[in-house]
Amino acid sequence: MAETVLEIKGLSKKYKKVQAVSNLSMKVEKQMIFGLLGPNGSGKTTSLGMVMGVIRPTEGEFSWFGNGQADENRKRIGALLETPNFYPYLTAVQNLEISAKIKGIENVAQEIEKVLKAVDLWERKDSKFKTFSLGMKQRLAIGETLLGDPELLVLDEPTNGLDPQGIAEIRELIIEIGKSGKTIIIASHILDEIQKICTHCAILKKGKLLQVSTIDELIGNQDVSLVKVQTENMDKLKAIIESDDAISIYKVDNGALILSCKSGTKSSEINQYFFDKGIVLNGLDTFQETLENQFLEIVK
Repeated sequence: MAETVLEIKGLSKKYKKVQAVSNLSMKVEKQMIFGLLGPNGSGKTTSLGMVMGVIRPTEGEFSWFGNGQADENRKRIGALLETPNFYPYLTAVQNLEISAKIKGIENVAQEIEKVLKAVDLWERKDSKFKTFSLGMKQRLAIGETLLGDPELLVLDEPTNGLDPQGIAEIRELIIEIGKSGKTIIIASHILDEIQKICTHCAILKKGKLLQVSTIDELIGNQDVSLVKVQTENMDKLKAIIESDDAISIYKVDNGALILSCKSGTKSSEINQYFFDKGIVLNGLDTFQETLENQFLEIVK
C-alpha cells in the first residue's frame, strides 16, 4: 500500500463573503506527480497556502506524512509558492548560500553544486541573478526547493509568465525530478502542462473539487480507437450502432458522433462497415481525447 504524503479532509477557506475553497478532501500518495488544475480563481493557490501553513483554514484539517503540519515536516518539503525572491546583484551560488543557511543545510558547497547541475545552471553559477532570463530564474527557484534533498516539492504555477521555450524547459525539468522518485504537487491552469507532467489530477472550480483521478482515467478510452463520423441519416446511423456490441457512441460532438471501437480499428474499416449497411459517411476522422476536452466537459 502506497504511503500517504498529504491527506486533506473537508478543508475550507472563506474571506468575508467569498468562499475561496469549499470542503476540499483528497489524498496525495508517495511518488505521485499530482496536479491541481483549474482556472484562475478556482482555489488552487489558496489550497496550497493552507496546507503549507501560510493561510489559516476556516474549517477542515490536513496532515503531512501522517504526522503533522508543514512546519513539522519542513525538511521533507520544498516549496515554490510565489515569485522567487532572490537578490539581483548576487550570483546564483550566493543566493543559494543564503537559502541553504536559512534551511540549516550542511555541506553547502556540495549541495549547491548538486542542485545547480540538476536544474542545468552550473555553468552560470557565478552569473548575477539579474542577468538570467525568466526561464533561468524559475529554474533557479526550483533549484532552491531542491536544497536539502526534500522528499516532496510543492510548486504553484511554475511556468507562469514564461515563453514557450521556458515552459518546455520547466516541464522537462519537473518530469526529470519526478523520475528521481520525488513526490510533486503542482498547481496550474495550463491543461497541456498538467497532461504532460502529472500522473494524477484534481480539478477545481470556484473552490470546489469536481473530480480527482489519474490522468489516464480522466482522459479515458486509452485502449480503444475513437472515430468521429457524420452522415445525412443520423437516425439510421445510431440504430446500426445500437444493434452492434462492437461499436458504441462515446459522445456527441457538434452534431457528429464520436464512436468507440476496438483498438486498432482503421478508418477505412469503419467506412466500409457503414457502407455495407447502406450508410454513406460524409464525415470520418480519427479522434484523440485530451485533458482539455474532458476538462471543458467537467467544468461547464
